[in-house]
Amino acid sequence: MMCVMSSPERGPRETGRLPVGGGHELHWERWGTAGGRPAVALHGGPGAGCSPWWATLFDLEVDDVLLFDQRGCGRSTPNAGVTTAALEHNTTADLVGDIEQLRVLCGLDRWTVVGGSWGSTLALAYAQRHPARVAGLVLFSVVTTSAAEVEWVTRGIAATFPGEWNRFCDAVPAAQRAGNLAAAYARMLCDPDPAVCAEAAERWCAWDDRAATPPGQTPHDRRFEDPRFRLCWARIVTHYWSNAAFLPPGALLSGMARLAAVPGRLVHGAADLGSPPATARALAARWPGAGLRVVDAGHGGPTVAAAVRESLAELAVSAT
Repeated sequence: MMCVMSSPERGPRETGRLPVGGGHELHWERWGTAGGRPAVALHGGPGAGCSPWWATLFDLEVDDVLLFDQRGCGRSTPNAGVTTAALEHNTTADLVGDIEQLRVLCGLDRWTVVGGSWGSTLALAYAQRHPARVAGLVLFSVVTTSAAEVEWVTRGIAATFPGEWNRFCDAVPAAQRAGNLAAAYARMLCDPDPAVCAEAAERWCAWDDRAATPPGQTPHDRRFEDPRFRLCWARIVTHYWSNAAFLPPGALLSGMARLAAVPGRLVHGAADLGSPPATARALAARWPGAGLRVVDAGHGGPTVAAAVRESLAELAVSAT
């Protein structure tokens, strides 16, 4: 029997914390209707944390949704904006294990998994590891966090935003500018001098904001106004990007056969310059149970969110 409904205005109906090993403790929240259609949302970044916005993607009158802050960010502890210890025991495999622990905590057999941006990488990794636990997948602003994708977003779009990219690249020691820029920033962001860390975080987030905003639009992610958030975001993003998500090359693409029985939807912005639609198309080509929808948008935004809501409704109808 369904009962105890929450709403975006009321907030979550339940919150808690879960120790997951390696010194990490996760903040989690349950939204919507207890006993409803189970779902979990995987936020982006990595390192963004899961804001109440994620709850607005669901029909909270019928959905039972788990939101949580991934290791090292948001309200989970330790926080990478405070200590580099948050980067220890923090890999994709660790996060996949965390999702399973949360599913067991919720007492659920299967659930729909929703992931955006980095969250789409994590959702694919989780679903390929635990396909029997996934009732459906909805992925948006789709990436696999491959070395090629990281190279594209840190260097490939330099000609589109030359001034901003020069400022981004010039922060890196000259001897390292031809190499892996995410790795170079990761080293600066763990420097023992807090001033070096702060400057690197500011430069990284300024470029990240620019790369995620279509040409002709002014980038301004208000979260980057907070120095602690900037440092947390930059440290975790570069930690994962410099290691290609701690996954073997091509692992997620080659693993799509494991999702043959899992229905899914892919939503991507046609003007998403930092994450071109090619990745979403490649995944869709290997995933017969999925549909790809390319919308007139960049890396997220209201149009993408609306398409995600419609995709979730489509999956719900097809499951009945």
